Amino acid sequence: MLSAAPLADGRAEPLSPPVVAVRNLRRDYGAIKAVKDISFEIQEGEIFGLIGPDGAGKTTTFHILGGVLEASGGQALTMGGKPRDMRLQIGYLTQQFSLYPDLSLWENLRYVAGLREVDGAVFKERAWYYLRLMNLDQFPDRLAGQLSGGMKQKLALCCALIARPRLLLLDEPTTGVDPVSRREFWDLLSNVARDGVTVAVATPYLDEAERCSRLILMHEGLVLEEGSPASLKQKLGCHRLELRSGKLELLERRFLSLGRGVQPVLKDVQTFGDRLDVLVTETAAGEALVRQLAAGGGSIDRGTKEDDDGALDLDIDVREPTLENVFVARLRRDEPEQVRLPFPFSPSAASTSGSTSAALPTFSAIEARGVSKKFGSFEAVKSVSLTVGYGEIYGLLGANGAGKTTTIKILCGLIGPTAGRMALCGQASDLRREGLRQRLGYMSQKFTLYDDLTIKENLEFYCGVYCVPEKLKQERIAWVLRSSELTGQGGLLAGKLPGGWKQRLSFGAAVLHQPEVLFLDEPTSGVDPLARREMWKLIRDFARQGTAVLVTTHFLEEAENCNNLGFMVAGSLVSEGSPSQIKEEQPGKLIELTLADLPAGYAFLKENLPPWRTSMFAHALHVVLDDPLSELPLLRQKLSRAGHQLLTERPLPFSLEDCFISIVQRSTGKAV
Repeated sequence: MLSAAPLADGRAEPLSPPVVAVRNLRRDYGAIKAVKDISFEIQEGEIFGLIGPDGAGKTTTFHILGGVLEASGGQALTMGGKPRDMRLQIGYLTQQFSLYPDLSLWENLRYVAGLREVDGAVFKERAWYYLRLMNLDQFPDRLAGQLSGGMKQKLALCCALIARPRLLLLDEPTTGVDPVSRREFWDLLSNVARDGVTVAVATPYLDEAERCSRLILMHEGLVLEEGSPASLKQKLGCHRLELRSGKLELLERRFLSLGRGVQPVLKDVQTFGDRLDVLVTETAAGEALVRQLAAGGGSIDRGTKEDDDGALDLDIDVREPTLENVFVARLRRDEPEQVRLPFPFSPSAASTSGSTSAALPTFSAIEARGVSKKFGSFEAVKSVSLTVGYGEIYGLLGANGAGKTTTIKILCGLIGPTAGRMALCGQASDLRREGLRQRLGYMSQKFTLYDDLTIKENLEFYCGVYCVPEKLKQERIAWVLRSSELTGQGGLLAGKLPGGWKQRLSFGAAVLHQPEVLFLDEPTSGVDPLARREMWKLIRDFARQGTAVLVTTHFLEEAENCNNLGFMVAGSLVSEGSPSQIKEEQPGKLIELTLADLPAGYAFLKENLPPWRTSMFAHALHVVLDDPLSELPLLRQKLSRAGHQLLTERPLPFSLEDCFISIVQRSTGKAV
């Protein structure tokens, strides 16, 4: 792309017209304003992100850009024309894959090529090219319905590319896809962009936005911010302090005792599983405040118990802010911070379960020893041993097919193991009896609510299933409605709710009875960052009351909220520990590289290193090296000899996603 003078965020001023030009775009559905006068441009060759939660207006915007929907006002142009007239030059991957499950891979491709008027000889050449690029060329005759989630995504991408579009629209392409397939999918997008396709991606997950060259943050139909990931973080004007302490809950209470706005340097405090993230405007002043609080100073109520603990141990790491920090800060500018409604915990119920934080049972909430499960000759779970204590949040993570779902079914007593021992709430036998199951809570990703029942009917049903005492029912139901922002809406059908509201309501239904053990399957899918924080505060409240929580998620930024994690690969539990411990024990180092010609350098490193070790992140490459002291000089030489100009390099801390990818690859010996 030709360029001239640099823009304020460091990009070059484009000379060629934009591939997408949106001006004051509006879309109304009756009284509902889904998109509200938004404006942005997408330049040729970009990977552009539309980031925001469910209901932000991303899909509606894509429908208009793809020529599927007409705007209510404003203008949207693609390649200089109306989207409806340019549809043959647009590839569109919708949220539902757009695949025919009873057709083979080849038949799906051939059908789409016919619709897109691709010549027969050209089709064969392109089809094999994309199947090889996606590593799908070994089974072109397999039915699409028999593919894993990651493979379906790749086939859908092949279908979207078969007409060689100039613009590729991807609407939440990695929802429900495991981290390995997700990393692979984004690497494929880098290859697609290098081939000259302009890519626009809509996603609710802010960690994915780090891979976009530029993005807009959308919320409730509005564009809140626009720029590259680096420029948005810089514009925030803050630094992030990661705090670790042996008494994290006490340190958190000391921060809360300060009150909002008392310390101008302090902008945000967020609790994770084994650390606090503190956002400050100035590093030195922020560290001084943190150390004062850890020493027992500051605006602490001297009559409280925590003062008796005196000075706390403290470890501080200075990091750059995340895009979630940017999004949350921007939302708080427009919306007052919501007052969190505490769950009406019942002391009598807690004492019955024996799981209050004041008097925890001596036995574990969940215990597995050498648990295995076979289905015929296939061993889905291989000698898994783990323990989840009362008051603990444990994250069980794994790629698709790792055995995670089967393990969870064993842990919650739905199926019995082929070998090994299981104990649930101290009971080692008859794990399916009614009395035990009423002490458990379960929130499924796909099914918790009955769509054809009203909100209140769903909640009353679960009160009955979990035998909530009559005197507590109305109080608990009222709490769910208030915390889900659905007060007065109890008569609405659950099936009519957007995804984010359904998630909050599902969580409420799962905890109505104050369970002793709580199973959560991707609890915050589609929930905006502020609501996600509030839900995790509630989850921590339950854990601090003594509830054992087991969480599964495909998105590893969310796993940071867990006290301990277990990574599964091919049916085996291969790594356990706290988030910080797993990062610290990760072999090697993560190095960020910038090059004069980033796409060419990326392709070169992919060919000269195991592919999983190199990934594209916006305007930089992330490379994993086992021994940087010896490997980095050799890498510099190879790049120089091949004509690739290395501009900058710097070490970065591992993210949990980096750790997951590395653990999976080192365990299986395969390349992503």
